[in-house]
Amino acid sequence: MNPVVFTFDIEEHHRIEAAAGYDCPADRKHDYAARMERCTRWIADALAAANANATFFIVGQIAESHPKLVRDLADAGHEIASHSWDHRRVHLHTPDTFREDLRRSKAALEQAGGREVVGYRAPTFSITQATAWAVDVLAEAGFKYDSSIFPVKHDRYGVPDAPRHPFVVRGPHKSILEIPPVTWRKFGQNVPAAGGGYFRLFPPAIMRAAIRQTLRDPTGLPVLYFHPWEFDPDQPKLPLGRLSRFRTYVGIGKSRRRLQNLLARYGSVTLTSALPPDLEKLPTFDLATKGNLTP
Repeated sequence: MNPVVFTFDIEEHHRIEAAAGYDCPADRKHDYAARMERCTRWIADALAAANANATFFIVGQIAESHPKLVRDLADAGHEIASHSWDHRRVHLHTPDTFREDLRRSKAALEQAGGREVVGYRAPTFSITQATAWAVDVLAEAGFKYDSSIFPVKHDRYGVPDAPRHPFVVRGPHKSILEIPPVTWRKFGQNVPAAGGGYFRLFPPAIMRAAIRQTLRDPTGLPVLYFHPWEFDPDQPKLPLGRLSRFRTYVGIGKSRRRLQNLLARYGSVTLTSALPPDLEKLPTFDLATKGNLTP
């Protein structure tokens, strides 16, 4: 049976997409940074208690401001991967600025963690048909895999026609291995069940059903995702609109217990250790045209 992979997207709370454009005061930024480190270390302790390892997609600037946190995670056996340099969505880049963003984040994370960085996840899953060119840049930058394409329909992200299990994604000229977050196929559509607000809002049975369904497929790899601020119920709230506020803070009081229960049930391995060995057997998906191609 394939393993379950827990992943954590590490950024301070004020960087989330729902707060884009918010001019966070300096003292509040400092508080959020301290809370990010405390919650990330709590996550590491929860993983250690379950004898589990995970992949941490970390913003490159955090490798500069908190290098010991990154090194401690790496030394504990966790994988360090890139979550961009400063948590800007790919839509806000040109190919040249995205290339520099990848270079800076990769270099900072490798220096802090002391290990090669081969994985990437875009902020807010922002590799979509409109940013298919990013696939070429990732491949050219030497990344081994991407985990940015969420095969769901959402107002901020998603490629609902993309494969639900590991596949090779093709950009205009190059390709890279893509590892999507887990979904639950129900009622003829992909239900998002991998983490974030879905983890906090939906009953735990939904995530378990998605994992169980994914594990039935020989190529299935259940990848879950979480953020450190989701385990901090006492943090100062951001000035968000009603819908964003609900999405961001629903269920936070239950999230620590839910994560511990999931780890006790499934365990976790790093994403790199679970990658499929034979890419030639995987389907290829042309992101620019949203077309499935034969391997």
